[in-house]
Amino acid sequence: MSARFTNKTVLVTGAGSGLGRAIALAFAAEGAKVVVSGRRAAPLDETVSLIEAAGGTAAAVTADVARAEDLGHLVSRTVALFGSLDVAVNNAGIFRGGASAADFPLEDWQALLDTNVTGVLHSLQAEVAHMRAHGGGAIVNISSNLGPHVRIPGVFGYQVSKAAVSALTRAAARDHIAEGVRINAVSPGASESSMSLLPGETEADREVRMKEQSPLGRVTAASEVAAAVLYLASEDAGSVVGTDLVIDGGVSA
Repeated sequence: MSARFTNKTVLVTGAGSGLGRAIALAFAAEGAKVVVSGRRAAPLDETVSLIEAAGGTAAAVTADVARAEDLGHLVSRTVALFGSLDVAVNNAGIFRGGASAADFPLEDWQALLDTNVTGVLHSLQAEVAHMRAHGGGAIVNISSNLGPHVRIPGVFGYQVSKAAVSALTRAAARDHIAEGVRINAVSPGASESSMSLLPGETEADREVRMKEQSPLGRVTAASEVAAAVLYLASEDAGSVVGTDLVIDGGVSA
């Protein structure tokens, strides 16, 4: 394993499970000091324990990305814990589906906007405010192939929110690259996370479904998504600005 992130501090939101946890573990394995964040303490503590058991360094800070004041505190706490903020991964998100545009419940619509869109903006604003005053940094937003790259019926609100994340990423990337802050996005398809399971579906059921739905014939491993995030955050991607890297086994090709 390389050590691309030795002496770097990385913040990962939504890191209590799924892709966020896998991303946090991957950064720690490459030498980063990782702050994991989310709304509930217990899952974050589990992520920290996994990182420490593997010999890494991590701390947990609870925060709700829908609350701008939480993000200011989160960035300040990250810097207080480890002395810097070099990389941020804005992964926190929710899923609401099961209705068409005309029938989509307004409370679900608002929840998606509050967390998936405004939550990314809150995160990015707090992160950029620190990074541009301290020599720059890298930010990776987690979007989705659903919305920016492919559409399916019955997932209206989620798809709109993730399309907004892609547009937000590109616009912010142009705004802040001159200040030394590189901003990109990763758009996974169905991956090793509970969010990709249909209601009542098991992981085995999902594997059968993906053999038919994905040209690759399987879900994307969480480690594959994490590898893409680490690439975009690393110096290897020094001239990659405003990209939206799709990792979906060819579904949107």
